[in-house]
Amino acid sequence: MQFIDLAAQYQQLKQRIDKRIQDVLNHGNYIMGPEVEQLEQKLADYVGVKHCISCANGTDALQLAMMALDIKPGDAVFCPTFTFFATAEVVAYAGATPVFVDSDARTFNICPQDLERRIQQVIAEGKLTPRAIIAVDLFGLPANYPELQRIADKYQLKLIEDAAQGFGGEINGKRAGSFGDMATTSFFPAKPLGCYGDGGAIFTNNDDYAALFRSYRVHGKGKDKYDNVRIGINSRLDTIQAAILLEKLAVFPKELIARNKAAAHYSETLAGNYITPFVPQGYLSSWAQYTLISENRDAAMASYKQLGIPTMIYYGTCMHQQTAFKALNYTDADLPVASRLAKQVFSLPMHPYLDSTQQQHIVAVSA
Repeated sequence: MQFIDLAAQYQQLKQRIDKRIQDVLNHGNYIMGPEVEQLEQKLADYVGVKHCISCANGTDALQLAMMALDIKPGDAVFCPTFTFFATAEVVAYAGATPVFVDSDARTFNICPQDLERRIQQVIAEGKLTPRAIIAVDLFGLPANYPELQRIADKYQLKLIEDAAQGFGGEINGKRAGSFGDMATTSFFPAKPLGCYGDGGAIFTNNDDYAALFRSYRVHGKGKDKYDNVRIGINSRLDTIQAAILLEKLAVFPKELIARNKAAAHYSETLAGNYITPFVPQGYLSSWAQYTLISENRDAAMASYKQLGIPTMIYYGTCMHQQTAFKALNYTDADLPVASRLAKQVFSLPMHPYLDSTQQQHIVAVSA
């Protein structure tokens, strides 16, 4: 059994994907070919925003967000400690200081109450300038954007949605990728919408930000690639990856339904044995991961392993526990919920092609 079965998905889409790739091979426009612009338009339409700007990967998407906002040394950017390294890495790479925020115990996402407390703390200390919030749609569930936007507006901060795991998620019908001032996503193969390599994108309704993103991703270009009006980076989505994503996006709504059915089956069956994921009313998760809480994680994972069922830990090390951020001097007591989650969470296989037999096999471990 596969934790994420990309091969099963490919078999379903083989003819369509193979034709798309062959079309690219035939026209030979491997960099910024026609499929890239076509994908950007379809992604913008799906998310419900004015602009989608593709790039080379999800980390670059976040870095481009930092560049467009002119995040620099002396700035404070607030982000969850319970996340993948890239979320905080891009802040430090810009020379700014990541300020880590604890998790909501039920959703695993950034805790708005702790966020506001830390903003007030930074303001009171007066050493850093609060500039932005990066909220992560962890495991597929959008963060609490109505409350996060209220806080961002109150303190005049920019709000960035890191939707790398959340693409396809919703809050009251509003889709992930459409929250905040801008949103980023990743098309890493294991994501809900993934390509067969690296890829990423940024979403925004702001024309000025969109223009900056399009410039920054191609060496800070002006009217053409030999007119460089600012210092940028080289971060373009390959045409072949765009071609693959066009076919994957076409079936994505159907796959999202299958993911949610599998998650509902898991939750219904496993609720007596573990703390199962919580989805607030009005929210829809895209289930990048299906994550349980166990007081005895090692034993639980060993039980699954004995039956050939793969499990994974996302994430066993919080950002404040990383060696790279040791100098910030956080302790687990500063971020108690996230520190506890890092010791207790583990994830089960989750993808749209889990058949009923596989699902029954997985839930039977806890019976």
